[in-house]
Amino acid sequence: MTNDGKQEVRRGPLRLLWGLLLLGVLWAVLVFLWPDFLSGLRTEGGSLPGRPECMVETADGKVGLTRDEAQLATTAVALLARGVEAPDTSGIDEAVLQRLADGPSEGAGPSLACQGSAARNLQEQQLTVTGLTPRAERVREAMTEVFGDQSLGGFIPGGVGEGHGADSTHYDGRAIDVFFRPVSEENRREGWILAHWLVAHAGDLDIQYVIFDDRFWSVHSSRGQWQDYDAPEPGNQILRHLDHVHVDVLGGGTG
Repeated sequence: MTNDGKQEVRRGPLRLLWGLLLLGVLWAVLVFLWPDFLSGLRTEGGSLPGRPECMVETADGKVGLTRDEAQLATTAVALLARGVEAPDTSGIDEAVLQRLADGPSEGAGPSLACQGSAARNLQEQQLTVTGLTPRAERVREAMTEVFGDQSLGGFIPGGVGEGHGADSTHYDGRAIDVFFRPVSEENRREGWILAHWLVAHAGDLDIQYVIFDDRFWSVHSSRGQWQDYDAPEPGNQILRHLDHVHVDVLGGGTG
């Protein structure tokens, strides 16, 4: 073997090692920068290019919706459930409206999901006289406008100091519980009508989390998929959020 051939043999493992090191560095950079990369790709409306902002699981398959369409559909379904005149939804697939009105079948997951996009640079807020921050109060007012009077809890004038888990957003006046009792299929259906409406309007109302029926949605998830909620022990109806929808808002500042 010539000297040139021997050098090529020696260089082979070295090139492989350098190649592996380069791949490792690229992978580390990708993992570190991926969230910011996705954030930079978002359109003005907060969605990822090429993907519908919201998705509804119908009996015929998934149907993509814009955020405006999701807001219109969930609002119309909520108003019709109250027997109140609803806005025109002629441009929305009837299968979407039917699924949102019926709610997920027993054992099935949520019907509607929307991509998350948390607002930045929000001011930290203090409690108002209701025991809620102004952002949480805005959510309460918006729900009342669409859903009418509801059975609410998780806040009191002056704020709550006990009765919830450690670090609960209820203690900051940023969370509201909307009760649907007793636990039944009809109340579950009504609870999902509200939960879907909250997710569709999360961006406008600075909503952070929605929890219901062993599932939770987070604005911090760019994919916007509902996830299984791991309830603390003893895992009863309240802790599993079977009898109420929990909604909380972004804290602002460092919260």
